[in-house]
Amino acid sequence: MWFEKQTVEDIQKWCANTMVTALDIKITEIGDDVLKGVMPVADKVKQPYGIVHGGANCVLAETLGSIAANLTVNPKTHHAVGLSINTSHIKAVRNGNVFGEAKNIHAGRTTQIWEIRTYNDAGDLTSSSTLTMAIVERLNK
Repeated sequence: MWFEKQTVEDIQKWCANTMVTALDIKITEIGDDVLKGVMPVADKVKQPYGIVHGGANCVLAETLGSIAANLTVNPKTHHAVGLSINTSHIKAVRNGNVFGEAKNIHAGRTTQIWEIRTYNDAGDLTSSSTLTMAIVERLNK
């Protein structure tokens, strides 16, 4: 599925000094058809009521789906950018970690759709997102 095999370390370098690092999101695994990551539950990702902010769930989901989409295209000629994200928040998370898994459900020539599910430490489903990505030609080839 991936255009070129990348390492978790390579991806973490791409994410340096971005929102990804600001929320301490880490990529943990690149499988044959899945990209996984984790976001620790700290005060900076919580809403005032003590649970993970829905926006933080979306950041984790979009991070995983966007990175995954970009791993499927030739980086010299194309890149993937987000068009829309829809997230259903299923179960609140108060502590521990939020784990995410991105899987492709459509890989077209100009669009891709990724499903990203998040889980708590107990393995309970906490959110489900659908991310639509546009595949665009690079202007600075």
